Amino acid sequence: MIASDDVLKSLRARDFENTGHGPLYRRLQTALKGIIDDGILKVEDALPSERDLATELGISRVTVRNAVRALVDDGVLVQRHGAGTFVAPRVEQALSRLTSFTEDMTTRGMNPGAVWLEKSVGYATPEEAMALNLSPGTEVARFRRLRTANDKPMALEFAVVPKQFIPTPEDVDKSLYDALAKNGKKPDRALQRLRAELFDSDTARILGVPEGSAALYIERRSFLANGTPVEFTRSHYRGDSYDFIAEMQVDAR
Repeated sequence: MIASDDVLKSLRARDFENTGHGPLYRRLQTALKGIIDDGILKVEDALPSERDLATELGISRVTVRNAVRALVDDGVLVQRHGAGTFVAPRVEQALSRLTSFTEDMTTRGMNPGAVWLEKSVGYATPEEAMALNLSPGTEVARFRRLRTANDKPMALEFAVVPKQFIPTPEDVDKSLYDALAKNGKKPDRALQRLRAELFDSDTARILGVPEGSAALYIERRSFLANGTPVEFTRSHYRGDSYDFIAEMQVDAR
């Protein structure tokens, strides 16, 4: 666990009082977030107390409290009654294995959840038809939902599946892959494309993060064992709560 003196030294070095724009608590919030992003404060490290931060930095406790509260609201910090404030854990997902969000959260001891925003049937758009190798005018089932872990918003997901694989969208409960498996159509492999983005106002509002904050955009095409496309999903993950891990083989040449 990092010493409080190291945190204070790092904050002073950032000279947050005299740099940046906006209210002082926002500048302190940015400085604290920077320390976490740079790995100076790591997951489960404790933050110095509000009193220590205020006294040592020469600012008011209200300023510290507002900065800490904003980081708690963003999911960067977590407060534990009687214990203090800690750097919140991040979810890590391996890119080498195809799993559902439900399975990922369950294996990490977290309670997966979903707030359904859309379950519908319609005709495939040109982009969807191309991704799923469908003929124009083919019917598809669409699923849009907010994914949560321990009731914390984690991702906004929009999935499209050929209607022949999910005849009745309302049959899908928590896991799309479970529903596909019941129909004998669970994906065998997938291709994913990832890129960094910034949340627009609508997506940020749904996920409860500031507009313009970091997002991971993931586009996935999943296939049956025979190569038939079965799923086309576009997701926006919170950049402050989700890490994707890739294991690579070293070329000995």
